[in-house]
Amino acid sequence: MVHSTRRDVIKVSGALLGGIAVGTTVTAATSADRFIVQTKGRGLPGGVDVVHEMPGTDLAVVTGDEDVLASSSGVKAFAPDIELELNEPETNAEVPTFDASDYQGQPGDFLQWDKADLNVSEAHETTEGEGTRVAVIDSGVLETHPDLAGPLNVELSRNFTDDGGDHNPVGGGDHGTHVAGIVAADNGGGIGVNGTAPKTDLVDCRVFSAEGGASFADILAAVVYSANVDADVANLSLGAYPVPRQSLGSFYGKVLNSTMTYANKEGTLLVIAAGNDSADLQHDGNLISLPNEGAQALSVAATGPIGYGWNAEDESPPESPAFYTNYGTNAITLGAPGGDADLDAIGTGVPWSNDLVFNTVFSYEDTDGDGEPDTQVPGYGWKAGTSMAAPNVAGAAALVKSANPDYNANQVESALKRAADVPSGYDKTYYGSGYLNIVDAL
Repeated sequence: MVHSTRRDVIKVSGALLGGIAVGTTVTAATSADRFIVQTKGRGLPGGVDVVHEMPGTDLAVVTGDEDVLASSSGVKAFAPDIELELNEPETNAEVPTFDASDYQGQPGDFLQWDKADLNVSEAHETTEGEGTRVAVIDSGVLETHPDLAGPLNVELSRNFTDDGGDHNPVGGGDHGTHVAGIVAADNGGGIGVNGTAPKTDLVDCRVFSAEGGASFADILAAVVYSANVDADVANLSLGAYPVPRQSLGSFYGKVLNSTMTYANKEGTLLVIAAGNDSADLQHDGNLISLPNEGAQALSVAATGPIGYGWNAEDESPPESPAFYTNYGTNAITLGAPGGDADLDAIGTGVPWSNDLVFNTVFSYEDTDGDGEPDTQVPGYGWKAGTSMAAPNVAGAAALVKSANPDYNANQVESALKRAADVPSGYDKTYYGSGYLNIVDAL
């Protein structure tokens, strides 16, 4: 299957709310009293409450009266906070439940085509990410998962939402747990799964609330926090698209660029999912995808096989572009395994989900017998998306940093780009510098 001939330019529809287009990942402005503020360095006015201070930048997140901000001589600019939603490929809603008995107790890496194709085991002969730190800015990481308990730094992990929970997932999905596993799962040689950098120090920055949305302001605060706790890499498997460059879209882009530039200066490489809209980000008019088109972003497109372990005759290689991935020569830095699927195979009984990325997840079970799910039970499962491709790169970046501790963020990115090549027969627009090559980057 040749994916690069099947693209349609995305058609943007919907009204504009506060300068933000209603698309697949952007909803509307949040409550009218929560704002992202750019100050003039003279502090914030009285009458507002600070939610996030964001030290090191001239930004803050506050709640209060808009009129107070508008009349303050210390405020340079401000705009209402907005809420983002996770945008996953349609295949994720159809993924079957994993039953380990189907695989007769074989280790989970039996299903990890992504790690095999990236030669992660060979890279681990050099380093497993020792001495590095990776922040996962997402929906929370389940600290009781046996493959994540070792890498996860609970002390530094934070909840950036206002839902009252801790860093663990609260009433939400297992997206962040899956992402974290791709980065750093450590099965210790048992019946589990492997991450790319299992010896990194993993910091969970939860920005998705129990209701399922993520505040743009909370994401900015988590990026600054990641830099301030000396994370070498921050993974953001999230985004907003389409956002118009004009109107308030320019403010959000400006404060994002300021935040991302600060993180980069402090040594934190920002690895960001390119998005799952099948969109040509290079030729989409006066629109932008955030944060992957922000300053200093390492934007990752997704690849994946078709027929892995179930249809060798029609199999496409792991480096072929996934049907859902965003693309665009100047909008993509690298391509990496994120999973693909033959949509016609869904529901036919063949193991099409093998083409997705297999790693750590959890499920909710009713353990007290009241008929309501109340306990998060660790497990394993499949997902696809640029959300899965980005953490493969984030883990690789941790390995490069571990092998080259004097590298700054730009040098780590440069090593990854130099080692990558565009696969023969495929279009550069899906890869930027090329397909992730960890071993040659070390």
